[in-house]
Amino acid sequence: MVNTTLLQKLPKGAILINTARGDVVNDTDLITALKSGPLAAAGLDVFAGEPNIAPAYRNLPNTFLLPHLGSATAETRTAMGTRALDNIDACMAGDEVPFRVTA
Repeated sequence: MVNTTLLQKLPKGAILINTARGDVVNDTDLITALKSGPLAAAGLDVFAGEPNIAPAYRNLPNTFLLPHLGSATAETRTAMGTRALDNIDACMAGDEVPFRVTA
């Protein structure tokens, strides 16, 4: 979704933040835009191919890399655990699980 075409539409000085999924961003295109394009910076919490990231990110002074902490709040982790327990309860009762994970 985030590739050269989209990056060129951003205003000069824009900052890209990705806390969604690593595969949303084309690493090669983002790295190019950070080196010479309109972007001022990028903040990345997720990466394609985690835990391996594109090595070029490490050499960019305008890139802030986080170790996948976007969901690391007490509220989010509690909600994640509650959903897992809801799935277990439903499964044990023979019901459809409410929070199905699909690939």
